[in-house]
Amino acid sequence: MPADATDTLISAARRRHEQTLARARTALRQFEATGEPVTYAKVAAAAKVSRAWLYSQPDIREAVERLRDTNNRSTSVAIPTRQRTSESSLVRRLEAAHRRNQELTRQVAELREQLAAAHGALRDSRVGRTTQT
Repeated sequence: MPADATDTLISAARRRHEQTLARARTALRQFEATGEPVTYAKVAAAAKVSRAWLYSQPDIREAVERLRDTNNRSTSVAIPTRQRTSESSLVRRLEAAHRRNQELTRQVAELREQLAAAHGALRDSRVGRTTQT
């Protein structure tokens, strides 16, 4: 086979490999965006490649494993990766809720005192009317 034909075949094989990688990465991004559970079979079908090919690509295999662990962790409604709450965000929300709870507890105690004073004043006004008549 002439050298130029070999170069053409090698170039075509590289292009085909890059296109296949691009399809697999696109499929992975789609699964990541939707939060849908990930399996090798689903990724292979979405990318139109074989499962064997997915297993043979270390970076794709690592991404599938990572997404499979992340997306399959929850059995409830699938949440896209970008919308998942981080641990630090949850801690901040808990702290804010705790502060709000303390403030509301203080307000309730204050309102109870005001209500008790109002009841006392009402009782005093009723007692004052009955003794005057």
